[in-house]
This record gives sequence, C-alpha cells and structure tokens, in this order.
Amino acid sequence: MKTSVEKLSDTRVKLNVSVPFDELGKEIDQAYAAIAQQVAIPGFRRGKAPRQLIDARFGRGPILEQVVNDMLPTRYEQALEENELNPLGQPDIEITKIEDNDVVEFTAEMDVRPEITVPDFSKIAVTVPELKLDDEAVDAELDTLRERFGELKDTKRKLKKNDFAVIDLEATIDGEKIDEVSAEGLTYQIGSDDLMDGLDKAVKGLKTGEDAEFTTEIAFGEHKGEEATVKVTVQQTKERKLPELDDEFAQMASEFDTVDELRENAKAQLEENAKAKQAADIRDEVLKAALADSEFALPESVVDEQVHNTLHQLLGQMAHDENALAQLLEAQGTTREEFDQQNREQAEESVRTQLFLDAVAEQEQPEVSQQELTDHILFTAQSYGMDPNQFVAQLQQSGQIGNLFSDVRRGKALAIAISRTSVKDEAGNEIDPNEYFGEIEDEDLEDLEDLEDTAAEEN
Repeated sequence: MKTSVEKLSDTRVKLNVSVPFDELGKEIDQAYAAIAQQVAIPGFRRGKAPRQLIDARFGRGPILEQVVNDMLPTRYEQALEENELNPLGQPDIEITKIEDNDVVEFTAEMDVRPEITVPDFSKIAVTVPELKLDDEAVDAELDTLRERFGELKDTKRKLKKNDFAVIDLEATIDGEKIDEVSAEGLTYQIGSDDLMDGLDKAVKGLKTGEDAEFTTEIAFGEHKGEEATVKVTVQQTKERKLPELDDEFAQMASEFDTVDELRENAKAQLEENAKAKQAADIRDEVLKAALADSEFALPESVVDEQVHNTLHQLLGQMAHDENALAQLLEAQGTTREEFDQQNREQAEESVRTQLFLDAVAEQEQPEVSQQELTDHILFTAQSYGMDPNQFVAQLQQSGQIGNLFSDVRRGKALAIAISRTSVKDEAGNEIDPNEYFGEIEDEDLEDLEDLEDTAAEEN
C-alpha cells in the first residue's frame, strides 16, 4: 500500500491511498464467500458456487463493491498510523480509482490538529484577586442562614430595603393596558431590582394601600423597547423577622450545639470557598495568558459541529420548536443572529482551549490511573444527577469513555504546567501555585474538581 499526504491548510489535509490487488486477497475471498451465501445457483449448495460461475452470473461489480467496503476501514486506519495523523471529526472519503485485478485508490480529506507551540509556563506571571476573609463576611454568611429560617410578618410602616410587598402592576402605553407587563398579587422584595427598571424607586417608602406611577422601557414581548407608564399598588407590606443568633438557633439550623461552633464552621466554609475561587482565578488567568501566547488556526468543521450540537441540544429541550426558541431569545432580550454569533464564539473558544490543552498534555505526558478515571466518572455522574452504573453504561454505548480519559489527562497536564508559573495577588503577595496545583495524587483529583465546581457556583 502506498500513501501520501497533501496539506490543504493549517488544519486540513488530504490522505491519498493506493492499494494493489495483490494485498486484497483476504477481502476478495470474503466477498465471494458472502455473495455465495446470499444467492441460490441451481446445481450447487448455498455457499459452494465457484467464483467463475458467480462472475458469469452477476459480474465483478458486486464483488468489487464488497471488497472496497471491507478494505476501507482497515486501510484507512493503517494509512493514518503510517502518516501519524490524528483526525478531528469524520473524514470525507472518496473512491477515486478501481482497476480490477490492479489497484484501488481512495482519498480522505480530514481536519487535523494544527501545529501548536506551547509557551514556557515558567515565564508566565499572573495576578489574581486577594484572598480576603473578615468578620463581616462571616456575619453575612450567618445572616444568610438566618434568613432561611426567618418569618414574614405584616407591617404597617413604610417599605424599606429588604422588605417584601404584595403588589399589583398595571402598565399602559398611550392609555392602552399592556397585559404581558401587568400583574396582580405579585410578591416582590424591595432592593432586588430584578423585575423592571424604576420599580424599586417607586415602591420604596409606600405603605399598604398606597400607589405610585413610574415610566420604564419594556424589555420583552410585542412592545419590547417601547416606554410604558406603570402604576404600582401595594396590597400588603411584610418584613422578615430573623431568629436570634444564639445557641438555640445553632442547634435548630445545624449539627452544632453552640453559636461559636457554628461561626467557626461558617468561617472554615468561607475559607474553602475563597480558596476554590482563587484556584479557579489562577487557572483561568494562566490559561488566558498561555493562549494569548499561542496563536493557531481552528478546524472549521470541528467548530461547526460544536455549534450544531449546542443548537440541537437547546432545540431538543423545546421539542425542536423554532418558534419556542425565538420566544425564549426574545424574553432574554436577544435576537437569533446575536445568539448564533455568541454560540459560534463560545464554540471557537471551547475548541481552541481543548486543542491547546491537548498540546500541553502531549508535552507534559501525565499518567492517568484507572482510579483517577473512575473518580472522574463518578464525579461527572454525580454532577448530572445520574446513577454511576447507568452513566457508565451510556458512556460505553456512545463510546465516550475516551473523552473522559482525555478530560482527566488535560486537567492533570494543566495543573503540572501551572505549578511552574509565578502568581501574585492584587496586594502584591506571592502565591505558591503548588498549594493548589502541585503533584496530584489519585485521591486528590476529585478534590481539585470539587474546588473548580465550587468556584463555578460562586461565580
């Protein structure tokens, strides 16, 4: 077999393969045997008809077609190996020549990973926010816990920040009521400022039974972008009464007996979250700096596939109803064109990052143990809320185990590289990246994933 590779672009090549017939004996034998089993020829038992008779009855066409179908997968894989090609996505294969008893030739166009120069991570220096933790943060955390156990009670005073009000809204444009912006019996927390511009200012200071008017720009629906007059009427005013922060509350709200123990636990949790956030900041800043120092072209078909998959997944949640998607985008204040552009930009960033981390992994050559892969699978199954055994079965059915292996390998490789960088916080303090990204033992991998997951939730 002869092969050659043509470079079509930085990310696409054409593989030319020529296979002489004297190397196709096995496939030819299989083709005749298969066809002999499929046809009935008088005077011969099924499967025993001689080749000459099959050729005379059906011609060589079916034989050659079967030979080509049988030889393509193995010869394609062999050609990839000989030329050290690692295709991205599915190839475009074309049979270019079939000369009976002579040669079969085919081409395979495919996207390949571009040449990527990995920068020297020891020369990368980044700055991240300072790790801060004070008594005010602990108090705020405890207040949040108290709010979960607070009770809403009626009040007669004027509304102020953090109070709750049951309100009616009536929006009009030129005297005509706009139903999609109007509501009755809506519970609203003063200061949340998450419903419509101007509402917070209008309702603050009102008492039960009072009303106010304000103007606002409609953010969605048929009248999006138009200015409306909104009348807000307060039906009820409520304030949240928080329980006292004492030992009794600690026992009710947690497994601790005293408020001091509860405070220490809250402080420890905040420290863990702050470290998780700082670890994520270091990772993001180092990766951003490394990518900025490593420009390379992206394989368009891989980007296109990711764009398609994201859109297909979103539409799948809406029973593939394009109108439902349009309504969702309109409610979010965006257009289909803006969505498509953002989707492509995110796909490009994702593909760029993955290709770069693959290059880092090839350079660092981290070893991935079976235990690390198992831990990552369990962690991923948990994040999806799936039974691990069911998740593994789906991975095996779809052939995705290798992707999770690659995820672990990329993560370990990046951690090794980050440990060589220089990191400071905004106050000028040196940070040792090895505290977060040092040598990762098997049992530490899930802890690192937990840190990143916690940080993502914090963001």
